[in-house]
Amino acid sequence: MLLEGPVEIQLPDGGTARSDRFMVAVCTCRRSRRYPWCDTSHRRRIRGPGGRE
Repeated sequence: MLLEGPVEIQLPDGGTARSDRFMVAVCTCRRSRRYPWCDTSHRRRIRGPGGRE
């Protein structure tokens, strides 16, 4: 989900995450290694010819 920043997000553990960027990608699938920020971990990797991504 893309949000206009700056953004402050309340985390489930009671903490907060802040970003001062003008546009922020927030993870909604919880697969991100940088949660709550999206790092596109939800995308499937497709191997190209020769086994390369």
